[in-house]
Amino acid sequence: MTLRAVVRGVGHKLPDRVVPNAAFEQTLDTTDEWIRTRTGIERRHFAAEGETTADLAVAAAEAALRDAGMRAGDLDAIILATSTADLTFPSAATMVQARLGMSGGFAFDVQAVCAGFVYALANANALILSGQARRALVIGAETFSRIMDWTDRSTCVLFGDGAGALVLEAEDGTGTVDDRGILATDQHSDGRYRDILYVDGGPSTGHTGYLRMQGREVFRHAIEKLTATTEAALAKAGLNSGDVDRLVPHQANIRIIQGTARKMGLPMERVVVTVQDHGNTSAASIPLALSVGSRNGWIKPGDLVVTNAIGGGLAWGSVVIRW
Repeated sequence: MTLRAVVRGVGHKLPDRVVPNAAFEQTLDTTDEWIRTRTGIERRHFAAEGETTADLAVAAAEAALRDAGMRAGDLDAIILATSTADLTFPSAATMVQARLGMSGGFAFDVQAVCAGFVYALANANALILSGQARRALVIGAETFSRIMDWTDRSTCVLFGDGAGALVLEAEDGTGTVDDRGILATDQHSDGRYRDILYVDGGPSTGHTGYLRMQGREVFRHAIEKLTATTEAALAKAGLNSGDVDRLVPHQANIRIIQGTARKMGLPMERVVVTVQDHGNTSAASIPLALSVGSRNGWIKPGDLVVTNAIGGGLAWGSVVIRW
C-alpha cells in the first residue's frame, strides 16, 4: 500500500470590500481598460481597517473544516503560507491554531511569497507521508494591500487580499496514478533574482516597506519556469499534460496563465481562472481558486488537478493532485 495525502475539504474567505479598476482612475494615470487588457483583473478585495491576515485565515480554515466534516481538534498540523503575517512573530499559524481552539499538534508559517501555498502543500504532504501528521490544514492568506505603494500604478492595481484553505488526510492508496491525493510535487528557487520582486523593508531597514517589481523580468521568467516545473511534477507521477483535467495556476496575470497553458498544450477550458475577481492574492490565490472551482463544479472528484506558482525569491513549484 502507498500512503497518500488526500483532500478532504476546501474553503475560502474574501474581505467584504470590493475595489473595481475604476477606483484607481481617481488617483493614478490608468484606466479600467488598461488594467483589464494587460492583466485580466477587473476587481479585487481589500481588507477593512483592523481586519488582519489571521482573521481571513481563520475564516477560510473554518470553511474548509466544515467542508471536510472535521473539527480543529481532529488536526495534527497547520501550515500557513503568507508574506503578510500580522506580526514578525509569533507565526500567523499559531494565532489561527489558538483561535480555532486547537490545543494539540503544531503550527508554523511558510514564506515563499506567491509560491507559498505550493511549498506549504509539499511540506504538508511530506509530514503526512513521514507519519508526523495524519491530518493537516494548509492555508494561504494575505493582506497585500498593506504593503502597496499607492503611487506606483505598475504594482498597486495588481494585488488583492484574501485567504483559502485545504484539509489533507492520510489515506492508503494503491500506488497508481488513479489514487486520490497528492501524487507528486516539485519545488525550486533561485536567489539571484531577488531584485526583480521584493519588498524594500523589514527589521533591518526599520520600516515595513513596499512591494517593488520589475514586471517584464518577472513575466520573462514566469512562463518558462511554470511550464518546466509542472511538466517535471507530472513526469514524477508518470503522467503528462494530456492527462490534466484542471490546471489551477497562481492567479497573477491572465497573460502568464494563457502563456503557460499554451506552452503545455492545454486549452483554456481546462484552466481555472479567478484573477478577474480577486487580482493577485499571492499565497492565497491557489487555495482561493481551488475553493471557488470546487464550489462552482469546475473541479470534480477524480479530476487530475495541477497547481503551479512563481513568486519572489525567485521561488516556484507545482503540485499534482487527484481530487
